[in-house]
Amino acid sequence: MTNPFMQAALSEAKKAAQKGEVPVGAVLVKNQEIIARAHNLTESGSGILAHAEMLVLSEGLRLLGSRRLSGCSLYVTLEPCPMCTGAILLSRPQQVFFGAYDTVMGACGGKTDLLRGQAIEVYGGIMETECANLLKTFFSDLRAKS
Repeated sequence: MTNPFMQAALSEAKKAAQKGEVPVGAVLVKNQEIIARAHNLTESGSGILAHAEMLVLSEGLRLLGSRRLSGCSLYVTLEPCPMCTGAILLSRPQQVFFGAYDTVMGACGGKTDLLRGQAIEVYGGIMETECANLLKTFFSDLRAKS
């Protein structure tokens, strides 16, 4: 089933892929409207902290003028890593929705679950096939170029 917010996150992920970035995209939603969008920029010279989640959370906090993302939902195409999950814990969105599970670095149920017991609702596998296929294609193409 297609989710319009995950679809928007996928559009961001495709922008990342076009730039040679790992195709992960994220959107932040409040009151059923997207308030911030981002995609990975770690390879573009923005540094190791420029994960889609970190960028979208920072932008959302800036736009809301707050330290917390109360009433917000985060949609991201890949299960957040431990660093991003830490930022999620600190910014406290109400919900996190992710597409593909990450069995290597996932920190929301894939490899580990840093949000277990927290007041943040987590839903994985949203448009999982589409999100996973984008990543698989990207890495397959990258290997073919090597």
